[in-house]
Parts: sequence; C-alpha cells; structure tokens
Amino acid sequence: MPHSDFANKAWMSRAIEQIAPQTVLDIGPGSGAYGRIVRDVAADANLIGVEAWEPYIDEFGLRAIYDDVLVMDARELNDWSSDLVIFGDVLEHMSEEDARLLWAKAASASGKVLMSIPIIHYPQCAEHGNPYEVHVVEDWSHERVMDTFPGITEYETYAVTGAYLADFTAGLSVER
Repeated sequence: MPHSDFANKAWMSRAIEQIAPQTVLDIGPGSGAYGRIVRDVAADANLIGVEAWEPYIDEFGLRAIYDDVLVMDARELNDWSSDLVIFGDVLEHMSEEDARLLWAKAASASGKVLMSIPIIHYPQCAEHGNPYEVHVVEDWSHERVMDTFPGITEYETYAVTGAYLADFTAGLSVER
C-alpha cells in the first residue's frame, strides 16, 4: 500500500531534523509521507521523489510536495548524490540482492540513509493495481536488516516496522 506504519514517524522526523539535509532523495514516496516530514522539519531542502508507479503522482499530489518527481524504477537511477536518501517502506518490494544494490548506491553517493522496513512476516499483493506494491521479501527481521545493510548507526524497532539510520559520514547520533 502507498502508506506506511505511523509508529516510526516521530523517530524519522527527529532524525531528519538532526540531519538538516540540503538535498533529499526519497525513493518510492507512495503517498508522500516522508516528503511531508521533510517539508515539516527541513522545509528548504531540495526534495526529489523517485516513484515507479506514475498514477501515484496525481493521486497523492506528489508534485505539490516534491521539488521534482522522477517517474522511474529506482533500480534504474544513476544519480544518487544527496545529503540524505530515504527508503521509506520500499526495500521489501524487491529481491534482497536488489535491495543490497540500492543500499550500496545510496551509501556511496550520499551522506546518510534512512530506512523504514517491516520487520515481521508481512505479505502484500499488488495494491491500487500497482505491481510495485508486492512484497518480494516478506520476512525481514531486525536481525536480518542489521546483517544485510552495513553502516547502520541508530535504529528503533516497533511492532511492525524498524526505522534505521546509516551514517556514511560518521559521528551522527539520533536520540531514541
């Protein structure tokens, strides 16, 4: 579904506020939840959304939230340069290999990466007719996330999701 677990939003908001990014790349914005958080706490940031499902752009008014919306599968994105990359409930929609590849691209081109991901068995079919909504990996766990994605420095886990910060510049701390 194009919406995400509300439980982690306060933690994610504090993290974004502390990072104070000038440039943000939001991968798979869906309904724009993380874009709205960026606008609330880092209003002047240049915010780019990368959305694979074009109908969401009009359905959720993404052009009103983002400075630019790229209609493409993030696996085809070449320019990852930004202060912050957000994977808000998106990496479970692809194979672990593809998720690792996107993580590596973000790590090499940006300072920090925020991720929200279900950490329970969480199957999902195509929602809103969107084939990108299928959960390809349905069984992420906190331990699996920590073993799969290097560089995570801070995290908070909730009943359904985990929120994770990777700092590839070193030294950032997010209060829990």
